[in-house]
Amino acid sequence: MINMLFDFARSSGVAALTWGKLLMIALACFFLFLAIKRGYEPYLLIPIAFGMLLANLPLSGLMDKGGLLNLLYLGVKYGIYPPLIFLGIGASTDFSPLIANPKSMLLGAAAQVGVVIAFLGALCLGFSPREAASIGIIGGADGPTALYLTQRLAPHLLGAIAIAAYSYMALVPVIQPPIMKALTTKAERKIHMSNLRQVSKNEKIIFPIAVTIIVTLLVPSAAPLIGMLMLGNLLKESGVVPHLVETAKNALLYTVTILLGTTVGATASAERFLTLQTLGIVAMGLVAFSAGTAGGVLLGKLMCKLSGGKINPLIGAAGVSAVPMSARVVQKVGQQEDPGNFLLMHAMGPNVAGVIGSAVAAGLLLNLFS
Repeated sequence: MINMLFDFARSSGVAALTWGKLLMIALACFFLFLAIKRGYEPYLLIPIAFGMLLANLPLSGLMDKGGLLNLLYLGVKYGIYPPLIFLGIGASTDFSPLIANPKSMLLGAAAQVGVVIAFLGALCLGFSPREAASIGIIGGADGPTALYLTQRLAPHLLGAIAIAAYSYMALVPVIQPPIMKALTTKAERKIHMSNLRQVSKNEKIIFPIAVTIIVTLLVPSAAPLIGMLMLGNLLKESGVVPHLVETAKNALLYTVTILLGTTVGATASAERFLTLQTLGIVAMGLVAFSAGTAGGVLLGKLMCKLSGGKINPLIGAAGVSAVPMSARVVQKVGQQEDPGNFLLMHAMGPNVAGVIGSAVAAGLLLNLFS
């Protein structure tokens, strides 16, 4: 009987626990706390954190060849899940603020400076060009884009980059305001912007078609992300396939989010995650995100000067692709200075431009390093 108990103990997961796995389990529980109790990106952070938890429970075999999560991970490995996420995002996104104010595209582009700075910083830390490109894209603040590029260029870094990218996206309300306030004056933050013009239905329909043609011709590697994003938006703006729109932005988007988050989280095993490389990725991710925010605000200040004070530079902070959280942060910071200032719709222009900009940046990096 005693021998049977000893055999059971040796075959259990408890016997295979290590300090590294215990630390990762604790980290997964901490992320679950942030998601559930603090409301930090719960739709993404709960699946990612639970996937991390499952991956670090010994002997479960979920990520072994033929295991459940290993099979579901094929959607990440072959680049299926991120474009499907973009399809759902497109079906739920209104590009009217960007169409009404095309200059917003410049702010979305300026925010991609974080990608360049983090790329160069990662190279200085000793990462390879392919790894540095994957780390740099964190600056775009677009989780699916970061995962798509990393899987193509540096799949061994997927877990660390996913945790860094989604953690910083969740911390947008914490990270961005101090940068925005440091780079702008009180008077600039009080600037009221005139109402955006009304966008016609024809413009809304032509926009996704035109963007798909132009971007794909210029950066073919961006086609999977841009194509699915614009397909989703065209379904929405056409007004003739409401059931497809409803499926894309709800059932499909949330189903794929569960699969993507759980399987990506499961790549964050103790053996892969608890390394000096991970610390470098987390550090450069923060640099990337902060630099992207600063780049957008600084171009916003320049546009403010050139427009004679008609553009509030705060909207530049929304050029990162954390939709719609960054736009809401702009609204909040602006109203702290003047409760009657409404910047949300103006900030949505750069915000959705950032989605396009991050996908284009990923396509350019794929062209350079794949």
